[in-house]
Amino acid sequence: MTYDLEIHIEELRLEAGHCHPAERAQIEAELMLARATLAAAIAVQEAVYDAEPPH
Repeated sequence: MTYDLEIHIEELRLEAGHCHPAERAQIEAELMLARATLAAAIAVQEAVYDAEPPH
């Protein structure tokens, strides 16, 4: 899941650099949402990893 989000973030970042200024705010908002979603997904993965006892 995080890989897909990282790819999506990179695509949005590139698109923001090459878009019409009128579209930039929308793309920047999508980029901010994607980054927040990635951060949340990583936090969940770390919590699961930290919660599992060693075998």
